[in-house]
Amino acid sequence: MKREAALAIFRASPIYALTAEKLSCGRSALQTAEAMLAGGVRLLQYREKEKTGRARYEDCLALRQLCNRYRAVFIVDDFVDLAMAVGADGVHIGQDDLPPAVVRQLVGGDMLVGLSTHNPAQLEASNALGDTIDYIGCGPVYPTQTKDKPAPVTGLAYIQYAAQHATHPFTAIGGIKRHNLQDVRRAGATTCALVSEITGAPDIAQRVQELLALSAGA
Repeated sequence: MKREAALAIFRASPIYALTAEKLSCGRSALQTAEAMLAGGVRLLQYREKEKTGRARYEDCLALRQLCNRYRAVFIVDDFVDLAMAVGADGVHIGQDDLPPAVVRQLVGGDMLVGLSTHNPAQLEASNALGDTIDYIGCGPVYPTQTKDKPAPVTGLAYIQYAAQHATHPFTAIGGIKRHNLQDVRRAGATTCALVSEITGAPDIAQRVQELLALSAGA
């Protein structure tokens, strides 16, 4: 998928779903991803840092084909080489990963590059990157259990700041659940990233549909 088409899907997607096999009730990343896509997800990130490189590669080969079938954007977290190896639509990096300019040089012009930000200073620095990156993540909005060492909680104030000052589209992330999704959207986030709220659901496709309905109602 071309970068412009992938970015258009990002902008139109209220839900950004991430895999987390350890929070998926015994289901594989592929099983959870297929259920997410069947439920209506069109923006999917593979985030499995505890697996071996070979296992991640095999997962991503399958997920690349699955996302093609659903016309969904497929993004790989952190591993630039893996994203390139499987022809992902994008790669998401953090503040301590390779610099965005280096990542852009590696992946070329057709892949989305997303960057995590955790405070206004990082957001302003991301604005200065221009089209080196395509979108930013903002959070964690609420306490999260999906990372061993999460950044300090930002609260809704940072989402409000991003809505007013970010020059790139952004996704809110961190502790977002059914009960607070609409609060995050009302603060200015048009895209919200969710992990355990989806991966831990008994019926993942149904949960995605509930979240999409909540997003539309905000």
